[in-house]
Amino acid sequence: MAAPLLDFIRSPVDLRALSASDLPQLAEELRSFLVESVAQTGGHLASNLGAVELTLALHYLFDTPADRIVWDVGHQSYAHKILTGRRAAMTGLRQSGGIAGFPRRAESEYDAFGTGHSSTSISAALGMAEAFRQTGSKQRAVAVIGDGAMTAGMAFEALNNAGATNLPLLVVLNDNDMSISPNVGALNNYLARLMSGKFYAAARRAGEKVLSVAPPIRELAKRAEEHMKGMVTPGTLFEEFGFNYIGPIDGHDLTVLVETLTNIKRLDGPQFLHVVTRKGKGYEPAEANPCLYHGVSRFDPAAGIAEKSGSKPTYTQVFGDWLCDMAAADTRLVGITPAMREGSGLVRFSQEYPKRYFDVGIAEQHALTFAAGLACEGVKPVVAIYSTFLQRAYDQLIHDVVLQNLPVMLAIDRAGLVGADGPTHAGSFDLSYLRCLPNLLIAAPSDEDECRRLLTTAFLHDGPSAVRYPRGGGTGAAVAPGLETVEIGKGVLRRRGNDIALVAFGSLVAPALAAAETLDASVADMRFVKPLDVDLLRELATSHSLLVTLEENAIAGGAGAGVAEALSVLGVQVPVLHLGLPDRFIEHGDPQQMLAECGLDAAGIARAVRAHVAESQRAN
Repeated sequence: MAAPLLDFIRSPVDLRALSASDLPQLAEELRSFLVESVAQTGGHLASNLGAVELTLALHYLFDTPADRIVWDVGHQSYAHKILTGRRAAMTGLRQSGGIAGFPRRAESEYDAFGTGHSSTSISAALGMAEAFRQTGSKQRAVAVIGDGAMTAGMAFEALNNAGATNLPLLVVLNDNDMSISPNVGALNNYLARLMSGKFYAAARRAGEKVLSVAPPIRELAKRAEEHMKGMVTPGTLFEEFGFNYIGPIDGHDLTVLVETLTNIKRLDGPQFLHVVTRKGKGYEPAEANPCLYHGVSRFDPAAGIAEKSGSKPTYTQVFGDWLCDMAAADTRLVGITPAMREGSGLVRFSQEYPKRYFDVGIAEQHALTFAAGLACEGVKPVVAIYSTFLQRAYDQLIHDVVLQNLPVMLAIDRAGLVGADGPTHAGSFDLSYLRCLPNLLIAAPSDEDECRRLLTTAFLHDGPSAVRYPRGGGTGAAVAPGLETVEIGKGVLRRRGNDIALVAFGSLVAPALAAAETLDASVADMRFVKPLDVDLLRELATSHSLLVTLEENAIAGGAGAGVAEALSVLGVQVPVLHLGLPDRFIEHGDPQQMLAECGLDAAGIARAVRAHVAESQRAN
């Protein structure tokens, strides 16, 4: 058996010292290491297994880190991390104090651009290529974008801009949404190598020069070339953008990858390489079920992952069940997702109501305006969207939904801290950026049962609405069937205490109740961030010596700020302590540990209140 190669790879310099014939063995070793490593830490598996050969070929042929590789989204960058000196650090992947699950500029000089959200790679790489031109550098920029990320408008905006330049930008489309079909075989690999070769490029330039004196003939030749390429490749669209399209090629054939990329490096202008890969490649369970193995918790590689069942429902599951029940009761309801069917809990709805289910792709802006158009004509759209992804559609939310006061409902998942995915995926700001919008109703449930009732309330509201809830499970509260509502703008006093009142929103009601036992404090579950229950606030402010606002959101501009504003309007003078997420990005780790480090668990809340009271007493 050949000696292991991976043990000797400390950087791409070591990789480039190998013979090209060694790369297949290294690919297998990388793939085995990935399965074993991710099984211990959790993380993105299927997408990383599919990108092994492509990663090897790029680092083998490009002079990284001087040449920049920008990984779109970044959940296919684990092999990249391993090859760039972070193999040992993979034991702490996505763990507190460990390396991130996505590329980060502060983590490595090989991470050219920090990612986490989709469809940014072409724009960033184009900016780098232009910067190299400005400085006279011979460095190259490569954008690696997945097929799903090509559904976003930003990717096409960047293509449109890049195609009008003559910059040596390479865009690699990692097409992993299908297996390698027969037409992506020897013939297409041969054509790709031919079209990326110097002879083809030279012949094309010569032909253009000769035919330039006869424009009608030149146009006929151009159309004939496009027709021939269009018969065997899907590249006509990218050619129209001004790219030289090459592919599709087998993304697991290292010989083809190396030869094609070698040829591409010699070409001028923007190049587009279409590579077909298979999610989960090399690990049979992941190949069979790439969705299940997309993002995984710790598992036994030999046994694979068991389908989840039992235990208390998550907020996402509560939403998914509610959506189906509400759809049965109201035929106007439609469900919309920007490519997050599984993550947002829409699988059952998509199966039971396929004609009322719309996956618009990774296109959050379009999702909001599409919903606005539906609402204009009497349909009741529910947009299921992560808090961090809603940020990308803020303009559409303001101008197309809220300004027109349209009854579009946002079901905002992953509100607050999300754990291992870190700051790129945390929902830390939605209360701040939503609360300032006129017409918008905002609700924050404190448990699973309240979530269902607030979802119903928001859906039946005649105007724009948002219900935000955290990732995972809540308190384990039993969820009552039916479609009950609550009175809009009315909170509830969960505990009556003395002197101190904890004014809690959403996920922090539970730790507030626990902290209140040691503080003998009152606890208000506000339920609504907008409109606030001003009557309850007035009663609390006049009967307590300190109000403490609690939210799993940035303090700046959040729900607590709304409480302070309301008290000012009421003319009530009472000290207010604001507790929430600090004014910094919270690094990845265990969710409960992260909350504790922010002082938002029961012990931290009690500690902060006591410290504030003690400081006030000293000041007086």
